[in-house]
Amino acid sequence: MHVLVEGAADLMGEAALAVRLGTTVDELAEAIHPHPTLTEALGLAALAARG
Repeated sequence: MHVLVEGAADLMGEAALAVRLGTTVDELAEAIHPHPTLTEALGLAALAARG
């Protein structure tokens, strides 16, 4: 994952955890991502990726 935005550490922490746990796109899409937060973008991207 490449992130170039203020608050990137928040996204990288969640992404690193997902990789470590072997999280699928479906699992990531179904995970709770509080609104409005930057990490919500990761959940929305996972929703978009699964169609």
